[in-house]
Amino acid sequence: MIKPARLAYAPDGTPYSASFDDVYHSTEGGLDQARYVFLGGNKLPERWQQRERFTILETGFGLGLSFLATWQAWRNDPQRCAHLHFVSTELNPFQRADLIALHQRWPELNELASELHANWPPLTPGFHHLVLDQGRVSLTLLFGDALRMLPELSGQADAIYLDGFAPQKNPALWSQELLSAITKHAAPDATLASWCVAGEVKSMLRELGWHLKKRPGFAHKWHMLCGAMNGTAVSSVTPQNAIVIGAGIAGCSAAEALARRGWQVTLLERHAAAAQEASGNPVGLLHPILAKDDNLAARFSRAAYLYSLRLLQSLGHETVRWQACGILQVAEDTAQAATYQANCATFPADYVSWLDREEASTQAGLPVSAGACWFPHGAHVNPKDFCQALLNAAGPNLNIRYATTVASLHFEAGLWHARDSFGHSIATAEHIVLANANAANELLPELVLSLRPIRGQLSYLPAAALDDLRSALCGVGYAIRDDEQCVIGASFIEGSADVSLRADEHADNMARLARLLPELKIEFKTENLPGRVSFRAVSHDRMPLVGTLPQAQLKVQHTLANLPRQNGLHALLGFGARGLSWAPLAAELLAARLTGATLPLENALVRSLDPARFHLRWHRSHNRV
Repeated sequence: MIKPARLAYAPDGTPYSASFDDVYHSTEGGLDQARYVFLGGNKLPERWQQRERFTILETGFGLGLSFLATWQAWRNDPQRCAHLHFVSTELNPFQRADLIALHQRWPELNELASELHANWPPLTPGFHHLVLDQGRVSLTLLFGDALRMLPELSGQADAIYLDGFAPQKNPALWSQELLSAITKHAAPDATLASWCVAGEVKSMLRELGWHLKKRPGFAHKWHMLCGAMNGTAVSSVTPQNAIVIGAGIAGCSAAEALARRGWQVTLLERHAAAAQEASGNPVGLLHPILAKDDNLAARFSRAAYLYSLRLLQSLGHETVRWQACGILQVAEDTAQAATYQANCATFPADYVSWLDREEASTQAGLPVSAGACWFPHGAHVNPKDFCQALLNAAGPNLNIRYATTVASLHFEAGLWHARDSFGHSIATAEHIVLANANAANELLPELVLSLRPIRGQLSYLPAAALDDLRSALCGVGYAIRDDEQCVIGASFIEGSADVSLRADEHADNMARLARLLPELKIEFKTENLPGRVSFRAVSHDRMPLVGTLPQAQLKVQHTLANLPRQNGLHALLGFGARGLSWAPLAAELLAARLTGATLPLENALVRSLDPARFHLRWHRSHNRV
């Protein structure tokens, strides 16, 4: 549970924290302080110039002034790096309304602050990855205790902003343990800057390998602190090229994420257009998973859902048909209702809240069967629009080839070759991303991917059938109403390859609808209902496969950390029925890994998505001594 910062002011009007009995910035001006101490102390903008990317790590996001000042300086620098990544921890973040009120004091930041406000997440624990400034600036917020968050961060910082309340007010933020965790993320030539010159802090930093010096401080402070690692800079990874196989939501997300980073991407799709299989459904739901223990699946689901919402907002309603109508997840029984209610109580209301049956019915516009989790920003989305908008956003770095079937893959002389059924080369690249769902099993028969097809049939009703439904429903089934029709579903059948519509599955979908809306009186002949069948790719643990694939032949003693990998062969697979929510952030994670950038997810979540996990388990079980 994240406790928000409470908006308050010192007698002189400086923003103030009652929790730590300290002000957020110097009384002489927060923006000027950020520019002088953190940018000047890290020799910015000079140090990011002519670089592919530059990463900054900050302790204590606070009002966000250091971030906004850095973003503004980056924007104003004609020699800026291609991509700026800002990572910041915060135990008690401000709510959006409070940030808006605070930032009104600095009208010169209006444009940037407004974009930050539009992307500001609900105050839920974990990593929040924001993509800003048309994809050229990333902000990764680590909400929670910095001592817990920083070990979950993967990546190196080129500059470090040591900020936060004074050591005597918040000693944990200046402890040996935290400074050590920060130093572990320092690039060989990293620098740091801080307004704090406390002797104990300097002593700990020197022990950790920092070369320190003092310089004149800001305003009334006599000194500030600068530090450097004095190592040799490691050059950024230069843009490369990749083949992406599959133009569903996973492949389109991968193409956009890589093209945004300057990669040349060839997208190969066996159909004549994008989004023809599971992503070809007329509408899909965007909502997260809740779990009693906030397990790995729930945490990944939360981060990915919020990322997809921000991505849709940036793409706009003009290019994607989607509606943040809110989603009610209706409990199936009394026990589940109690669990849902307890889960909702641990999160802010702008993420999820519990509604009793009467409240949920009022929200839905129709009487529902039980109380429900209410996701106020939950949305229904047209998947084809989403896919096409991502392809359009990829721009000239993307080459799309439809009606092109890849039959085999071959690696030779540092390049991957995608070949057709006659063995002819279709395309070559340094990297291949498999985003072709269950078809990946056929291309990689030597690997245990643990993907299996699940048949899902939707049923379509006239829009008037649920004319009063105001919010989308899910639970034992789901119901979505848009301007054209009502979509209900969906069946979940393993082991069938049949693509024809079935009356019994229509009947099952109608029964699910009746359990959600028990007072609804509608009758349709199920054998005459229109609908659509598609196949989801689902892994055994229901989590996707994201990352570089392993070598086929392994030794028993290997772990995921030291597993030999196939050079340039990557997976973006197994999204089941949650591709709209999960695939965009998964693609962002994969693109970050391929470019050597700081990862947008906690290490524990990255490990849970590792595509080698099933092959490694299989190999261990078959090679026991």
